[in-house]
Amino acid sequence: MKGINVEVRDAVLENENVIYVAKPHENQIPDDNTYALIHEEIFHNGIIDVDVRSRLLPTADETNRGFVGIVFRAKEDASEFESFYIRPTNGNTDDPVRKQHGCQYFSYPGYTFAYFRKHGIEGYEAPIEGYLDKWFHLRAVIHEDKAKFYVDDMETPVLCIEHLKHGKDAKGYVGLYVDNGTEGYFKNLMIENV
Repeated sequence: MKGINVEVRDAVLENENVIYVAKPHENQIPDDNTYALIHEEIFHNGIIDVDVRSRLLPTADETNRGFVGIVFRAKEDASEFESFYIRPTNGNTDDPVRKQHGCQYFSYPGYTFAYFRKHGIEGYEAPIEGYLDKWFHLRAVIHEDKAKFYVDDMETPVLCIEHLKHGKDAKGYVGLYVDNGTEGYFKNLMIENV
């Protein structure tokens, strides 16, 4: 495992072995290449399952949401990847606008949440239920240029993407993602290539 602009290490949380990933305070660029790269096999089509949990770092500010998720089809040099993450603090807010931004798909570089919002492009975010310091189960089902993302035990996807930005032929590694102000915990990672 290799940290891409993050601190990454094995840890124990509540008597369980987990992977700890945190984004340093010095880098406040959102939707950046900040993840732990899993050097196993190249991933193209398949299923990624992982349990995630996030907390805010002491350096977090009021805009930080506990961003935690996955990266897939990542190039080894960290120049391109696709990602899905959740914003747990948006899962239990009374703010209806924030509530709609509970999870996010983005594609690095260029297709960040700021890009989608600036250009009025919808369909890349959705609401979730939840809160910080809680385990969530994430599942990504990837086929060609399509993706379905699930949170916890839902039967229907929380988010469906019809055109992954790097296209149907993109391949790369899987990673564990965090963003501004976040320390993430990960366990039970399973990657199935099909």
